Amino acid sequence: MIQAEHLTKYYGPRAAVRDVTFEVAKGEILGFLGPNGAGKSTTMRMLTGYLPPTSGTAKIAGYDILTHSLEARRHIGYLPENVPLYLEMAVADYLHFMGEIRGLTNGRRRRQRVDTVMEMTNLTHVRDRLIAKLSKGYRQRVGLAQALVADPEVLILDEPTIGLDPKQIIETRNLIKSLAGEHTVILSTHILPEVSATCQRVIIINDGEIAAVDTPENLTRRLRGAETLQLEVRGPREAVAQLLRAQPKVLDVTAQPAPDGRTTFTVSCELGSDLREQLAAAVVGAGYGLSELRSVRLSLEEIFLQIITEEPQPELVEA
Repeated sequence: MIQAEHLTKYYGPRAAVRDVTFEVAKGEILGFLGPNGAGKSTTMRMLTGYLPPTSGTAKIAGYDILTHSLEARRHIGYLPENVPLYLEMAVADYLHFMGEIRGLTNGRRRRQRVDTVMEMTNLTHVRDRLIAKLSKGYRQRVGLAQALVADPEVLILDEPTIGLDPKQIIETRNLIKSLAGEHTVILSTHILPEVSATCQRVIIINDGEIAAVDTPENLTRRLRGAETLQLEVRGPREAVAQLLRAQPKVLDVTAQPAPDGRTTFTVSCELGSDLREQLAAAVVGAGYGLSELRSVRLSLEEIFLQIITEEPQPELVEA
């Protein structure tokens, strides 16, 4: 649904984005993650046709953003980082106006769609209020509603929860997640929990270049180089450690005291292996008490920091 090929943007001698290439499948929610100034917004603007690339191109729903710009933009709903709103208009009037601009010329259909998006974004109770009288969080909701009003196939959301309070953030996350399947979504943010809670796949961009493309789970495996399990066991520490080390595909075992006489064992296993049942059976079969067994993954914060503070590793980037 979205294909970016070698997108590059220079401002004078400085490259804001360099050779960015990726694809987003129909119905997928993709997180575009990076520190401030990494090139996220510039990439979003090029995808929408708002900003021409210095080189490279992109296609939206099969339409080239350079040669078929109007057709490509008909398939896009765009929420920029700083939402341009007509402050002197009431919420419902503004959404009707934007719907008509986006091709909803049938009055009855437009009214139905405006009512739907106001309900989706929890704006119904302020439908007649002037946008100028709304808080920053509510203005952000109006911006999201205008991106949705034409029911586009592709949504490009640049920092969609900026300015929202915690309750509104959760509501917006749930709304974005509900759009998966029928809509293709790119969510640009520097807020890591946003991506963890909402997105199926992650692009990490740093200094204008893609540093990694994958699911958070796969990035964890690649960065660790091994699967990691933690077990909390009641039993003699050294004997349990020896038992775990003796299991096939176990690479390393470390032990840390836990409350109530238990021990937490961290077990590194061969990449691609799932030893949960095997280790549980070994521990219980030996007569030891197994209180907990779980997979351990790097948090998205750890993945992000490790990638942006080290030299880019080509093996982390999908072909």
